[in-house]
Amino acid sequence: MPKRAPLPDELVGRSFTLRSALSADLSISRTRAKDLTTPSREVRVPVGAIQPVLSRCRPYVELLPGSFVSHTTAAEIHGIHLPHWISHEQVHLSRGRQTAGPRRKGVKGHRLDISEGDVVEIDGLPVTSLARTWLDLATVLPLEDLVVAGDQIISEHTRSFGPPRIPMVPKRDLERFIATHGRSWGIQKARSAFDRLRVGVDSPPESLVRLILEDAGLPEFSVNCPLRDANGVIVAWTDLGCEAFRVCIEYDGEHHLTPEQQAKDMARDAKVAEVEWAQVKLNSLDLPEGSWRVVAKVKKALLRQGWRPGSQELLGTSSEFPNRRPA
Repeated sequence: MPKRAPLPDELVGRSFTLRSALSADLSISRTRAKDLTTPSREVRVPVGAIQPVLSRCRPYVELLPGSFVSHTTAAEIHGIHLPHWISHEQVHLSRGRQTAGPRRKGVKGHRLDISEGDVVEIDGLPVTSLARTWLDLATVLPLEDLVVAGDQIISEHTRSFGPPRIPMVPKRDLERFIATHGRSWGIQKARSAFDRLRVGVDSPPESLVRLILEDAGLPEFSVNCPLRDANGVIVAWTDLGCEAFRVCIEYDGEHHLTPEQQAKDMARDAKVAEVEWAQVKLNSLDLPEGSWRVVAKVKKALLRQGWRPGSQELLGTSSEFPNRRPA
């Protein structure tokens, strides 16, 4: 049995079209070899190839002129957080409203009203912009997941430690974008989600916890909240903080399991106790249990700090709570 010819370097480990294969001097018989799969007509993928989403999309864009990557596939390319149940098997491609939507096996086609700047080029591939991608996600994601994605996009902060965080899209720019796309599908949900976005969120669980507390009617929690001592000096930062009742929430992800991070957490916990804030710690076991578990933990801390259901008024004055930030 003759030895199979190796693939050219430019085709190794990535999807490619038959046209690209022939241009690289591969024979038709070689493109039918068992080490290549055919997910769609005229597309080949090396068996076992682990490739970035851009490489996976490129053959479909080449075979469908005028199309561009959109929706959840564009979100993958931009690094936008998506819920775990989103399928990545199909490539989402779109064309302008005046043309036929992209159609072929392996492609989920859409037709969109596109304005100038809605499509950008990433590594030579046309992809919907960050703002446009978030707007299109409104047609496929529930409200809470759209808020999670939006919080990630607009997140920015400067703290007393670490480098500043630069937003993927500043909130004011996203607001202007929504205002100019009033006829787009999903615009009503996008507007509702935008009203619930907060600048400064560091992780998707923080967004979900905040939404759960808001929906439960608990006092407002600010994101990325500084805790101050009696002299107004910031002694710690917390994921979510209710200054009215001095309750803060920390979501401990997997990185909190390292010895180094645990030592930092212990030092932070001591500072939180010194300024007499009640701290609630949540982790990956809490959210899957349902919102009731999160609400119960936070509600218990709020009650200890003087909050009563049905009463949202502030307790005390700034002189009684000197660590509270000035209004």
